[in-house]
Amino acid sequence: MSARRPIPIEGGGTLKPVTVSKIRAAKGKEPLVCLTAYTTPIAQALDQSCDLLLVGDSLGMVVYGLESTIPVTLEMMIAHGAAVSRGAKHALVVVDLPFGSYQESPAQAFRSAARILAETGCDAVKLEGGAVMAETIEFLTARGVPVLAHIGLQPQSVNALGGYAARGKQAAEAEAIVADARAVADAGAFAVVVEGVVAPLAARITSTIRVPTIGIGASAECDGQILVTDDMMGMTFGHVPKFVRRYADVGAAVKAAAEAYAEDVRARRFPAEEHLYGATGPKIAAG
Repeated sequence: MSARRPIPIEGGGTLKPVTVSKIRAAKGKEPLVCLTAYTTPIAQALDQSCDLLLVGDSLGMVVYGLESTIPVTLEMMIAHGAAVSRGAKHALVVVDLPFGSYQESPAQAFRSAARILAETGCDAVKLEGGAVMAETIEFLTARGVPVLAHIGLQPQSVNALGGYAARGKQAAEAEAIVADARAVADAGAFAVVVEGVVAPLAARITSTIRVPTIGIGASAECDGQILVTDDMMGMTFGHVPKFVRRYADVGAAVKAAAEAYAEDVRARRFPAEEHLYGATGPKIAAG
């Protein structure tokens, strides 16, 4: 676990680091605020506003331009997890176990999780899967690895599920997802991400299990919410999921800044006199 200490906040007082126990105890209380982070500067910017920062395997698409999360490696997750852990002093840092690093067996999952915890300094790992992963979650938690579970729409299984459509519309599927929620909670997960399920089902799951639910494309009645920061900040281009609310348009600001910079460079307005070293000193003769 990362060695984090209380940090001073503006106006006086300190902000204590969030622990796994605090997340678990948040059930039914003030909603948990969660976002993704992949770099140190973004972690620093988000840290004081969030209870939990997730280093999601969504970095495959957001950072690396991949078509899905499937090609993401353990090494990629460790590199970005370490960067975020260095920047976060308050929020709990959770790192995704990538596809293929935990599904084979509980022992494989422990080896992968142990590497992530040791090499990143993060606080917990996240894995996808419901009842089928209950044995693995129990194995990990019994050995000191805190686990955030992930049910409903599971991006690592999108090929088997047939796409990114919302889950739980049919009664049989809804019951299976409820059973998944119960299984991972009973196995020891300290919280459960509920992704891409119809709102009534997410609300039902929240009222059914004893640990917090963190919704993404789910219900406002979940115990917390998470979004991909790049989506929320307008830093992604192309399709934006229905469940995303954009709180800023950083992408447009970056494009505008790049265009202004390009115009100044091409017109030789930049660098100007005030940006030059030795601009007021003796002139150096050419040749």
